[in-house]
Amino acid sequence: MTFGEAGDGSESSVTLVKADVLVLGAGIVGVSAALHLQKRGRDVVLIDRHDKAGEETSYGNAGLIECASVFPYMFPHDPGQILRYALNRSADVHYHLLGLPSFLPWLIRYVRASSPEGALRSAKAALPLIQRSLAEHEALIAEAGVSQLLRRTGWIKLFRSDATLGKGLADLERARQFDVAADVLDAKAIAEHEPNLSGTFAGAIYWPSPGFIPDPGALAKAYAALFLRRGGRFIAADARTLAQSDAGWRVDGPNGGLIGREAVIALGPWSDDLFRPLGYDMPLGIKRGYHLHLAPRGNAVLHHPILDSDRGYLLAPMNRGIRLTTGAEFARRDAPPTPVQVERTLPLARELFPLGEAIDEKPWMGRRPCMPDMLPVIGKAVRHAGLWFDFGHQHHGLTLGPASGRLLAEMMTGEAPFADPSPFAAERFG
Repeated sequence: MTFGEAGDGSESSVTLVKADVLVLGAGIVGVSAALHLQKRGRDVVLIDRHDKAGEETSYGNAGLIECASVFPYMFPHDPGQILRYALNRSADVHYHLLGLPSFLPWLIRYVRASSPEGALRSAKAALPLIQRSLAEHEALIAEAGVSQLLRRTGWIKLFRSDATLGKGLADLERARQFDVAADVLDAKAIAEHEPNLSGTFAGAIYWPSPGFIPDPGALAKAYAALFLRRGGRFIAADARTLAQSDAGWRVDGPNGGLIGREAVIALGPWSDDLFRPLGYDMPLGIKRGYHLHLAPRGNAVLHHPILDSDRGYLLAPMNRGIRLTTGAEFARRDAPPTPVQVERTLPLARELFPLGEAIDEKPWMGRRPCMPDMLPVIGKAVRHAGLWFDFGHQHHGLTLGPASGRLLAEMMTGEAPFADPSPFAAERFG
């Protein structure tokens, strides 16, 4: 709809784009929500600051659809491990001392939520989403026509000591209570699965069920292309201009206003830029992470994503090359990158697998949006009609994007939700 405006004597026009729903954020979470709303008859506009989907957090991860990871990534309670983290010499965790005042309150809440009881409570709450994660991806991948972006390889977790293997086996027994399948590998079986690995290992656990995406950014773009083919609209705009209006919700677009009766905040680590000005005080924390692509040397082939658990890094055989991914960095969200963990783990990774030259000019940095209980926020904003939340998926954004998008769409359209949404409500934080 276009309206002429008179001003200084020249003719101009403003275009109002109207829709049922504005979905703010075109990562895997936002695109999945847009698709599920579209399936249920909603006219949706997808909004992102980039003109392509999957350019931020959804681009850089291990590529795993973690349908076997029942227990979330909680803060450890082992004194030795905590001491290594405190000394800031660990490869899997790094923190900015100057940023400590900004993330310490969140970290304290994270530690409190990581009790055995808290971890079990979060695991049970997320279980229906975890169990549906691969099936929901498989459906969208088939509809998008990109079967080549899903590999059914599973992944392998290596242990270099009997002590860490023992902890891993204890975790496996807990997971088996939820019907999770896994195989324990000895040194010979490890070599059979991955003949190009070097090192001495106490053992490994092979998780065969999870799917592997060799290009997560391309998957988000494929889902966005499916959304467009089905009549959706994707507009590059600043979601921070979101404001309530008489018609619902408005965002300033490149040529005028974007108006939706409802709006979904799915901006991942930037979601607080919108919900805090609206008066919501939810404890959104950020775990930053890095990756670097490297070429394999010679004819070496990596068949599965491999987590070197004792040394705190993961190698994944992506389309672009072997992706070295790091653990968590605690820092201000927008602080300059400090790829210390890449520098620490790259020599270790070269010992494990024959890696050649780096393909990327520099390590890539991303931001994981995390709530203290490691559960996302999915549901309505109780103080604003027509406003909905879908963010905070911690390490499982790729895994849970389609499942959480389905749950949100069911709630928004009045369907019976396939999972209990109450553990994900924003009100759990008061």
